[in-house]
Amino acid sequence: MNEQLLPPELVARLERLHLATRKVFHGRFKGERRSRRKGQSVEFADYRDYVPGDDLRFIDWNGYARLDRLYLKLFLEEEDIHFYLLLDASESMNFGQPTKLQWAVRLAAALGFVGLVRGDRVSVHVLRGSRVEASPPLRGRVSVPRLVEFLEQVAPGGPTDLAQALKRFALASSGKGIVVLVSDLLDKSGYEDALRALLARELDIYLVHVLSQEELDPELSGDLRLIDAEDADVAEVTVTVGLLRRYKQTVENFRRGARIFCTRRGIAYLGVDNTAAMEKVVLRHLRQRGLVQ
Repeated sequence: MNEQLLPPELVARLERLHLATRKVFHGRFKGERRSRRKGQSVEFADYRDYVPGDDLRFIDWNGYARLDRLYLKLFLEEEDIHFYLLLDASESMNFGQPTKLQWAVRLAAALGFVGLVRGDRVSVHVLRGSRVEASPPLRGRVSVPRLVEFLEQVAPGGPTDLAQALKRFALASSGKGIVVLVSDLLDKSGYEDALRALLARELDIYLVHVLSQEELDPELSGDLRLIDAEDADVAEVTVTVGLLRRYKQTVENFRRGARIFCTRRGIAYLGVDNTAAMEKVVLRHLRQRGLVQ
């Protein structure tokens, strides 16, 4: 196992987690997924009082013999759902130290590991321009090396076209489940149509919006010639204290706008930078948002 992607100390903590969902899905197979939907399964959930019309097969007759009262046994139905990890690998993600893409790959390794050890179906989809490169569907702990091998090959390249890439993903992937998109959202045509493509599907959507510290707090001054990494667009600027102040306000407005857009549409939003500790992101922030338990 690649200790750079999955350090032993992180793995030890990930072992105790499982993926959760804010939605109810009907899985195809029996798996290890715990649903919020009460049903008929082997895993006991709770009791409630019997009322006329309830299925007599689920009465706790042992309890009746002891307590002389009728209780109905409730069970948690187990579900098997898809877990999709979507990584923006456009050239703009190749920035920072570590790069935003390197950070995104480490997050995908951590979350993919959690899904695999709990028996979920995991797949990674790399977005470059309008193209989508997908890993084979993975399942079970034995697939962890294949997950790591695929992630080690992820490289940046090409312009950002989130809308077309996510439309292709939405059309090609029919399974219901959880989607985690990791992107800087730096698309000149905007990110709104891209996220709407995911909303058109019955999915539990999480957006991890990653920017680099260098983008959030640039240490620049003087006359500069800035070149866009994706389309070679050139801007000549004179960096002053006032310009930096306006720039930082623009970045903050960008992040706030994305957060508001997501919140209004039921997408769980998390804004991070490329230096964020993986344990803190997974064990605190994504747990607070309901992705892991």
